[in-house]
Amino acid sequence: MSTEKKSHEAHSGWYEVQYATKEAQEKAITDWKYDQDNNTINNWIHNRLLAFANPFVNEKKNWLTVGDGYGFDANFFFRKGQDVTASDIAGTFLPLSQSQGLFEKYAIENAENLTFADNTFDYVFVKEAYHHFPRPYMAVYEMLRVAKDAVILVEPHDPISKMPLLLAMRNIFDRFDTSLLQKYWKNRYSFEEVGNYVFKLSEREIDKLANGIGLPMVAFKGINNNYWKPDIAKEKADDSSPAFKKIKRKLSWHNFLTKCSLMPSQVLCAVIFKKMPSEKVIEAMRSDGFQIHVFPVNPYSR
Repeated sequence: MSTEKKSHEAHSGWYEVQYATKEAQEKAITDWKYDQDNNTINNWIHNRLLAFANPFVNEKKNWLTVGDGYGFDANFFFRKGQDVTASDIAGTFLPLSQSQGLFEKYAIENAENLTFADNTFDYVFVKEAYHHFPRPYMAVYEMLRVAKDAVILVEPHDPISKMPLLLAMRNIFDRFDTSLLQKYWKNRYSFEEVGNYVFKLSEREIDKLANGIGLPMVAFKGINNNYWKPDIAKEKADDSSPAFKKIKRKLSWHNFLTKCSLMPSQVLCAVIFKKMPSEKVIEAMRSDGFQIHVFPVNPYSR
């Protein structure tokens, strides 16, 4: 069996292992609803990631969420009045989430081989799933195929392209011994228990990907958001919680380091456009802090 097939099967069966009974599955949804109703730290962290989509929901659009195992991402768009289809390689939670009114439509889909026709959806949204795919570039091309307007990726940020000192250290270390840096940079090459390599996003890779297939524009926004811990996840996301006040202090410090270019943002949102968006969308992105890259037309493609 190929490596990617093993990874697909491991991912599709992961929820069945983690939530082996119907009661456990229902409890997971109940816990998520509790987070929403009580403004927990867990809810605060996830809402900050979902907020990347805010510039694109001012008008009703047709959305596909990919790698949305619980359907919670789809619920975000559903509550905003969008036409959304939740999808994931696993079918454990999506029928249950649909039955509880989180969304109306779902599909069991392998992101690397989507069954939808070309240009079926206006937007395709992927949050914290791209790095699970064994062949993520194949998945990006598939998502671009079924999208009309854009694909939106929200993923861990690859630090090396944004940290010149780290890049210089890698170049120097690799000149003598390519394994030397791994003694200090433990997660230089990261793998998950289900078998896949952990891909991270970088602006340069997305720029190259878009230019290589003649797309007109990409946009980026980064935030610091890696503050989840199981022992504080259910605490209130307000100043009544000492843990949340500590998170805010960390966030302020990390934001300062990022602003000074001393560290990259922990999370990157990359929007890959198939066509130029409206001025309304561009202005909404600029107001929300996105950096926009408009590419020149390839003079040799005519």
